[in-house]
Amino acid sequence: MSVDTAFLDRCIDTLENGYGLLLETPLDAGGYDLYSAACVKEFELILEQSGKLLRKVLKPYYHSSLSVDKMTFKDVFRNAVLRDLLNIDACERWLQYRDNRNNTAHDYGEHFAEETLQLLPGFIDDARALSALLKIHNAE
Repeated sequence: MSVDTAFLDRCIDTLENGYGLLLETPLDAGGYDLYSAACVKEFELILEQSGKLLRKVLKPYYHSSLSVDKMTFKDVFRNAVLRDLLNIDACERWLQYRDNRNNTAHDYGEHFAEETLQLLPGFIDDARALSALLKIHNAE
């Protein structure tokens, strides 16, 4: 099954650009909140897209697509490790990203944004690595 990473790649580029602008913007400037909100939005989109695309990659390994569709985010990433699509360290980081989102989702204020923003440099690297892995899978 072919996995289209175009939207994921666009989200990663947008996040990287937004994060760069955020770092250049003073905290008290009006643009800071805008860039911060954009980064958090892209962070969430990338999390969702990553799980969705990994599900597509996992489907050939299972007897039914429905069994993969019913997997939780954590199960998708754990099964990616079992199929040698991801290493354990990368999986743990992805689960940590998701946990950060779930633990702070009730608070979309400054606390949520600041915790998420601290994760972004590593998250961007992991998202690019996952996109590259999906592209390799397509080539096989």
